[in-house]
Amino acid sequence: MFDDIRPYHDDEVNQVLHRLINEAELQSSIAQFSIPRLKKYLPDLANLLVKLSLSWRLKHLHSINDIQNEVAKYLHKIIKKSTDGFSYDGINHIDSSKPCLFISNHRDIVLDVALVNYALHQNNIATVEAAVGDNLLGKTWVADLMRINKSFIVKRGEKTKRAMLTASKQLSAYIYHSLTEKKQNIWIAQKEGRAKDGIDKTNAALISMLLLNKEKSTSIADYLEQLNIIPVAISYQYDPCDCDKAKELAEIQATGVYEKAEHEDLKSITQGLLGQKGKVHLSFCQPIKGEFTDSKAIAMAIDQQIINHYKLYDSNLSAFQQLSDNEAQSSLGSQMADRMKPLTKEQQHWLLTMYANPVLAKKALTEVQ
Repeated sequence: MFDDIRPYHDDEVNQVLHRLINEAELQSSIAQFSIPRLKKYLPDLANLLVKLSLSWRLKHLHSINDIQNEVAKYLHKIIKKSTDGFSYDGINHIDSSKPCLFISNHRDIVLDVALVNYALHQNNIATVEAAVGDNLLGKTWVADLMRINKSFIVKRGEKTKRAMLTASKQLSAYIYHSLTEKKQNIWIAQKEGRAKDGIDKTNAALISMLLLNKEKSTSIADYLEQLNIIPVAISYQYDPCDCDKAKELAEIQATGVYEKAEHEDLKSITQGLLGQKGKVHLSFCQPIKGEFTDSKAIAMAIDQQIINHYKLYDSNLSAFQQLSDNEAQSSLGSQMADRMKPLTKEQQHWLLTMYANPVLAKKALTEVQ
């Protein structure tokens, strides 16, 4: 029932790793990053060295847990090299005896869920199965890479409404099955795609999808108790992909469309993982409980928690001040000023906007409360 979307099982690991080690495109991608000069002048040799390195590094991995432990080691190195400190709070809101459905804001393609996993792993709490859109899985080896690391597939490319409904029902049933039968924690972003403009808003359609599996006789409150939704707020002092996002938003504003370049998602993943992020903070919020009238009300409750727990940095505050007062050039720190230098005036406006929007969201929420 779920074979086309579920993560891989332990008995599939060796076969999938063999495919990945022998995948020329993966070898080439790693070589371009790790040994760029050799890749440029002796590409075949560079690919061969990557293949031999992968074979040696992966030979002791035979289960999903082996892979997760290996990923944790690399993630520790990435956090150490690319941040000025990673912190988290709210771990006490997690009852480790009961699986959770983590719904987070979404700023980075891979790192958001990786940081959730890192915090859980440090506290001996089971890592998540993560939702990943099939738009990112255009190549079989990319899907292999994701599914061997506890990701399940969200079908977004279905052509008809009937097919989309079928896919949504399957996804809803899978998430419920994983939580209640497999006793597996789940992560999913609050909406499709990253919040490139810095506006963190849960798509009510996501909540509607989750409720598709609910029996009519079951109340929303009881079903939420089973899902155990915990909102997660992820805050980056600096976004390594901010200039690219600003260019995309300016292009859409000017022309109404934006065409992705080939391998752009792969570039964003690499940049997001390895680029400098300053300080990073993650907050696990309180579970969503009680009776709600509809999906929109549940989405609003999630938004309130994410906005409340979002950590504002100097980058956010200075961008907000700059947009509020054009004379406030001096309020921008040197980091922000340097980030803006290569951008056009329109692109600079969007970069400031994406950092300022979390400040506006907090102000708006405070006024409502």
